[in-house]
Amino acid sequence: MTVNKGLLSIVENDPNFSNQALENAVNTLKIGWVQKSFELDSVIASNGVLTLSQKNDLKDDINNVAHLNLGRTLGDLVRHSASIIDATIVPVPENETQTETFLGILQNVQIIQSLIPELYGVPASDKARAVNDHLGTLNTVFTTTDDSSAPVFTSLLESINFIVNANLATETALETAYDNLKNFINSVTDDSTDFQQTLDTFATAVATAHTNLNNALASEPYLTHRNNLIAQREKINAQVALENSNIVSLASTIEALSNNQSYAALAEDATLGELMSKVAQNKQWQTYFENYEDDKANLNPIYTTNTDSDKSALIDQIYSDSGLPDVRDPLDLIAVANKAKRDERIDTAGFDPLTAEQVIIKSCEQLGITTANRTTYALSQTLLDNMNQEDRDRIARALDLNEQSNTLT
Repeated sequence: MTVNKGLLSIVENDPNFSNQALENAVNTLKIGWVQKSFELDSVIASNGVLTLSQKNDLKDDINNVAHLNLGRTLGDLVRHSASIIDATIVPVPENETQTETFLGILQNVQIIQSLIPELYGVPASDKARAVNDHLGTLNTVFTTTDDSSAPVFTSLLESINFIVNANLATETALETAYDNLKNFINSVTDDSTDFQQTLDTFATAVATAHTNLNNALASEPYLTHRNNLIAQREKINAQVALENSNIVSLASTIEALSNNQSYAALAEDATLGELMSKVAQNKQWQTYFENYEDDKANLNPIYTTNTDSDKSALIDQIYSDSGLPDVRDPLDLIAVANKAKRDERIDTAGFDPLTAEQVIIKSCEQLGITTANRTTYALSQTLLDNMNQEDRDRIARALDLNEQSNTLT
């Protein structure tokens, strides 16, 4: 049910969604060489002279020490989050119009949150399909943590600050190399052979500066922070890759799960279930359709228990509610004999002319109860105990069958 309070104030206004929260968090990391790296990455992305091929070659050339080239990591992160907002993250065939929207992505994420628990019996997070597995970058997952460890951005900032505050000459040289390449790109107006040569020269200077700073960080107290840059960058890239994979496959995953849910529902029709068991080539589907009627017959809400500890108490309750034990007195041989005739384990063929004592003896023999040197009343007691236990065991089996039929496998 929609909350009406405040609804009038928003219905005529666009939510104006953006990735500003992420950008604000990224801005806190723009210090020293990271600031210069980010500026260079932005200039490369927005430049109108460089061709796409030139841009890609240039980015490859200066990415020789990826954990120091954090401007690209952060730039890719911001662009990735923006592509979720405008839905361009979802690819469309060439010459076709983008039809996906941010709202559509949100709705699909919501759908999969309910489909996975329903079909797999586990939270969507167990399948790496939680909300943050799709939209975590927008939800600023890098600024929070569920345990005692520092958030990704907090940890990154600590290492960036440590390196910048060390006033290393190699860090200063890297900033200069970034600026020189950025300024050159901003100054070009057209492409030429000379242009490419100069571009390559500046790119080589950046790559060399990367190597020099990386070498300067190869021993303590800097090595710990260099390793941390590597680790936190990997976490960022892993999150981006997961979101990209999940969002791109959202529609197809939902369609596949929904179709399979619909196929399973058709098994309610016994004729269709029989048909599908014959045409399905997947063994698991064949088994599902073939066993459906038997499994459905085993479902009984009175046998549903929440935990294993409830099972014994539930058996007692059902046993009592069923009017059991229906025979209590082993000295009542006729009642014991009649109960034996109702026991599905006992073959009653030829029992009609037998006396109650004879029925008890033959029933004991069929159930493997020793009869030698025992009185009829002793046999009656043992037989009654056996049959009463069977009543409890039968309830326990029905409970297990109900649980099996009602458990996702």
